[in-house]
Amino acid sequence: QVQLVESGGDLVQPGGSLRLSCAVTGLNFRYTSVGWFRQAPGKEREGIACISIRDGSTFTNDALKGRFSVSGDRAKNTVYLQITDVKPEDTATYYCAFSNRCTIVAAYHNHWGQGTQVTVSS
Repeated sequence: QVQLVESGGDLVQPGGSLRLSCAVTGLNFRYTSVGWFRQAPGKEREGIACISIRDGSTFTNDALKGRFSVSGDRAKNTVYLQITDVKPEDTATYYCAFSNRCTIVAAYHNHWGQGTQVTVSS
């Protein structure tokens, strides 16, 4: 069974921080990496970061690298996205997804979670 469940989205004030979680099941020889993406209303889905579950290597979108960090906990079968110094433009639905490689290109991902909403407002 392949499944991803995002959680942790919330209403946060500018400058604040939060950690999103992606509980994953079904990783195998094919689905070995998890990517984080976000999509705001009227905008295309944007890749944020990814992590290889096999070796822990990561990649982060250069435009977001300073405030976004991906990590994983093997024991908990969970991938995290830490967001700091949140800004209004971070408001979006955040998704995690499986891929056979660590990439932030959405097209390479085959399974997606339901998303979790992050709203940044004062």
